[in-house]
Order: sequence, then C-alpha cells, then structure tokens
Amino acid sequence: MPTRVAVLATLDTKGEEVSFLVAEITAAGAEARVVDVGLGETDVAAEVTADEVAASAGRSLVDVRRLPRDEAMAAMGDGAGRRLVEWHARSELDGVIAVGGNQGTAIAAMAMRQLPFGPAKLIVSTVASGNVRAYVGDSDIAMQFSVADLLGGPNAVTVDVLRKAAAAIVAMSGVAMSGVAASPDEGGRDTVAVTAFGNTEPAVVVAMSELRAGGFEVIPFHASGACGSAMERLVDEGRIGAVLDLTVHELLGELHPQDIYAPVRAGRLTAAGRRGAPQVVVPGGLEYFCFGGPDTIPPAYRDRPTHIHNPYNTNVRTTHAELEQVAHLMADRLNAALGPVAVLVPSLGWSYVGSPGQVLHDPEANSALVKVLEERLEPHIPLRVVEATINDEEFARAAATTLTDLVRRARRAPQGHQP
Repeated sequence: MPTRVAVLATLDTKGEEVSFLVAEITAAGAEARVVDVGLGETDVAAEVTADEVAASAGRSLVDVRRLPRDEAMAAMGDGAGRRLVEWHARSELDGVIAVGGNQGTAIAAMAMRQLPFGPAKLIVSTVASGNVRAYVGDSDIAMQFSVADLLGGPNAVTVDVLRKAAAAIVAMSGVAMSGVAASPDEGGRDTVAVTAFGNTEPAVVVAMSELRAGGFEVIPFHASGACGSAMERLVDEGRIGAVLDLTVHELLGELHPQDIYAPVRAGRLTAAGRRGAPQVVVPGGLEYFCFGGPDTIPPAYRDRPTHIHNPYNTNVRTTHAELEQVAHLMADRLNAALGPVAVLVPSLGWSYVGSPGQVLHDPEANSALVKVLEERLEPHIPLRVVEATINDEEFARAAATTLTDLVRRARRAPQGHQP
C-alpha cells in the first residue's frame, strides 16, 4: 500500500501549485488525494470537491459562499477536517500537505487540527515566517515559509520550495509512529506527563528519574501555553495515563491572557479529571506572570518585583488576590475529577526565582492559594504542605512517589470506582 497524502488547497487560486505537488508526490511513489477547500470555480480535478467539503460540514457550497468570509472559512475547514478524520479512522491517510496564503493557511490549519497527534502535517504558507501560534495551536503541524507568493503557479523561487515540501511530506508520512502511541486497550497507562519550566527544571529532572526507575515512560511538557494544551489533548486521546503537574503556570494565563504563556485552548487541569487519570498537582510557576522583554510589561504590572529571565522573557510577581483567584479555579477543576488527585505545596517556593533569597519570594502572597485550597478542595483530595522549595530533591521525589502510589491504587481499585 503506497503512502497516502492529502493535498489541501483553494483550487480556484492555487490549482497550478497543487498540480505540481501532486506530480511530485506521485513521482516519489506516494498517492496524492486532493481536497478542494476553495469557494471559487476551478477546472482542477479533486478527489473531494468543494461541494463535498461543504456537505461534510452540513452545508451546501452555495450557502457557504453567502456567509461572511470568516464563517465560510470555518465551514470549509470543518468540512475538510471531518473528511481527513474519516480517512484516518479507516487507515487511509498517512499525512497532509497544504499550500496557501493567509486564508488558505487558516482553512488548512483548522482541518489539520482535527486530526490526532501522529499523521504528518505540513503547511507551505506565505505567512509562515510570522506568529503562527493561532494556526498551529496544540497540534503537531509543521510550517514552511513559501518565500515568494503562491500565485500564478510555481516560479523560479517557489518551485524549489514546493519540490522540497513534497519530498518532506512523503518522507514524514512514511515514518511510523513509536513511543507515545499507546494501544487502545492500554490507554497509555504506563505513560506519565510531567510539566516544566526552566525555573522548575531541577524538580522535573529528579521526578522524571524517579518515575522512569519505577517503569514509567515519561514525557515532559514545557508549560508554555501550547505544550500544556497539547498535554491535555494527549491525555484526552488516551495516550497519557497519569500526570505529574509540577508546573501549572498556564492557569494564570487562562485567567490573565496578557501572559505570553496563556494556553492555546481553555481547560488546563481538566483532561486527567475527565479521563479519571491519576494526577498530582503542584503550584509550580504560579508566583509570577510571564511577559516578553521588559518593555512589553503592561503598565499595571511595572511596579512589582520583576526577574529578567532573559532579554525576551520577564517574570513579574503575582499578588495575594491573583493567587486566590487561581486557587478557586484549581479547586473547581480538581473537585470535578473522576480519578485520584493529590495536591502538594512546597511552602518555601514554587520556582527557583520564588525561593528564599530570590527576588520573587513572597510567602505571604503564596499563603492565599493554600488557604483557598484548604477551604475549597473536596475532603477526598489530600492537600499536603511540605517545608521545602519545589526544586529541593526531597520534594521532587515525594511528588513522584505520590503519583506512583496513586497509579498503583487506581490499578487495584474495582473498575468504575470513584475517588
């Protein structure tokens, strides 16, 4: 069976580029499956026409053309994504490539984000050298800058870009997944996610070592907004069976979106609860907001203690009231969990820069979070306050051991047991 690659584009504007990609993909021994996501007329052949894409979204193409531009794009992205998901479910899809400008990139990204982690995803785009976070989200989409515009067919610049892109998607699509792909029966139960920051890395390193020694596959995720959301998605997909959430900074970003590490999807600290997966939660990285360089700090935050992490990242201290707010969010989400949960709080500091002697150390402000959790957490959720910093080795080992114990108890519990 040849490698099967879907080719997404607005054929009314990118027909010649698509024809070139199809020829290159076919010459490489793969099968190209063209999906038209355009709204205009075209004579370029497609396996899935724009009418069929619209129908997959529950609309007619005529109706979609009458919609405002953003709604029309969303409909085509939804319809194309549904077709990709169907092909993937039938093991008829190994990868996807798209070419486009701003609108074509948006439609293709909407479609690709519906696929799970694994199938190769590549977008050749005129906007790929800018901020592509909104397009990629928490998916494993690769972006390639087209350099010149994708208009009027391949030219002296884009022909080389497109040729390499075709070779890349065929090669990527032919690589079998390994490691994190769990079988449906196992549900990733021996795979543990650990969340990290540079300021919590010593704790993460020790905890990962402990968990690996206990026989777990361990995957670290940087709490940078996209990674935390990706972790939640992988838990929902059943690829991760337990979570050691040492760094929950993205909760702050969800409440205060000006933080540069705001999650790309709302709902941090919810997937493990939905799945009933064991989780240990630590307030790592909650002492501060993350902004860009010092000149990007919003005026309202500029009189607070600040740590310049690097020229492009500054940490600004959170207040008593802000930590009360995030504690209520934590309690709401953990109380709703269907599986075992434990909360560990290192009383001396939740990061390197929040530890004694460092500029963001403020135990009085931190106490606000502990007080709310003590009042709000359900009785079955243990809250343990440890006299240590998060990066003290004994605390990291205790966090890993606590998760290991939760996992073992969950495995011994009768099926359907609630915490």
